[in-house]
Amino acid sequence: MLAGFCAFLFFYGLANFGLIGADEPRYAQIAREMLVRHDWVTPVLGGQPWLEKPPLYYWQTMVAYSVFGVSDWAARLPSALDAALMVLAIWLFCGRYLPSLESDGALMTASAAGMIGFARAASPDMPLAATFTIAMLAWYVWYESGTKWTLAVSYVGLGLATLAKGPVAPFLAAVVIVIYAAVKNDYTLLWRTLWVPGGLLYLLVTLPWFVEVEMRNPRFFHIFILEHNFARFSTNLYHHIQPFWYFIPVTLLALVPWTVLACASLGQTVRTWWSQRESLAGSEPALNTFLGIWLLVPIIFFSVSRSKLPGYILPAVPAGALLAAAYVRQFMSNDERPPLTVIILHSITAAVPVAPALMIQYLVLQHRIPWGKASAISCALAAVLAIALVLTLHSRVGIGGLRFTLVPVALSVAAVLRLGSPALDSTLSARPVAGEIRQIEKDRLPLAIFGVPRELEFGLMFYMDQKIEQYGVDQIPSGEHLLVAAGGSQVEIAKRVPGRRVSYLASYASQGLDFYWVAPSRH
Repeated sequence: MLAGFCAFLFFYGLANFGLIGADEPRYAQIAREMLVRHDWVTPVLGGQPWLEKPPLYYWQTMVAYSVFGVSDWAARLPSALDAALMVLAIWLFCGRYLPSLESDGALMTASAAGMIGFARAASPDMPLAATFTIAMLAWYVWYESGTKWTLAVSYVGLGLATLAKGPVAPFLAAVVIVIYAAVKNDYTLLWRTLWVPGGLLYLLVTLPWFVEVEMRNPRFFHIFILEHNFARFSTNLYHHIQPFWYFIPVTLLALVPWTVLACASLGQTVRTWWSQRESLAGSEPALNTFLGIWLLVPIIFFSVSRSKLPGYILPAVPAGALLAAAYVRQFMSNDERPPLTVIILHSITAAVPVAPALMIQYLVLQHRIPWGKASAISCALAAVLAIALVLTLHSRVGIGGLRFTLVPVALSVAAVLRLGSPALDSTLSARPVAGEIRQIEKDRLPLAIFGVPRELEFGLMFYMDQKIEQYGVDQIPSGEHLLVAAGGSQVEIAKRVPGRRVSYLASYASQGLDFYWVAPSRH
């Protein structure tokens, strides 16, 4: 069941809609250019070094391209594989520390909304989350058992996490472990964790690439460390500013449908610790305490950051899902049911996403909820599922009833893939735009853009596999070229290319675009 459900949640329909946003096509194109150049060291975009991120995602995607060819679904495949690997690690972990819940704990993690979304994204967020999660789970196994090989796995996992997205991984791990040692009043734990062979393993994983890329690109340290780590954290340099509380709703949404159970478990853990704080040893469940700290540290850390994006919080999601699993096991061991309030809130949280999922095409195309027959049917189905889930959980003791939560999850994912994919593809991806361009052009011409979002620029760069010139930023091509512009821009375009013939070719209404042929300059 676990393998089949993960196959559906992570792999099914990866190509249903094209790469969206600016990041997906940009990362996919960087991997392609690295593969073409046979260069496994320097990330390159448009022929120029692109040193914002380390190479783990690019390496994985290069392998996928080598095996399956260059495509958007191959670019998403590494994230799906990493998510599956993480779920397997959680299954093994639960078998030891949440016995009788190994499959269900893994399913709860796999079915969290944040996990599903980023498992289908061509980005380094899932590689970071997967390797960080494996590292933290391995560290806890070492803490409980003392087996050195699991501590070695933890160091290797942190090394890979560093290659996924940088020094944030070991920093977060260090903060979690320090706080956990303080809560347990066991500071010798810090010295025991600082294991020299483990540190050597970490350096063996990370140092070769960092040294080599710095030798080839002397500005790497400045660009990657100073600009894309310190400056990204402390300034609004990259225009991703959000309010301080931004990651609270993001985390709650990322944990759907297990949000209520995770919050109930976290609240119970905090209350238990608070009531026992006078006792230095404390008798609160060690695992719950560890998971609670692991969940909260990324939320607090990234809340302080001036730059905020939803993917930053992904490493915290597995901890929240495991907290929910631990909460369920507590009632299973006592042959009890969770409180009715928790059951009702959990059922509503699990069922509500079905309604917007069924209306996804309206939300994408019209940016509104279509009040009418469609919305009534969608809301009615969500209400029926919520009531059925309440009745099931209230009447059945144990995990069996909770598995019914996976029904609205499966329905929501299926609805988005089946009903929403055409709308997502036509309005948010450059894939259909590239298809229109191929139909228009007789011969392959240079491509330029004017007045369009940067998401389209990177999307066309991937789907057309060529550098895209941007009017107003780059030098306007002097030769014959095709121009993709915002609708109604012909007068402004003529001002930018005086004396050159500009011919309207076609439009792509779904994204408000016009296509033009621009004659070569006479000079």
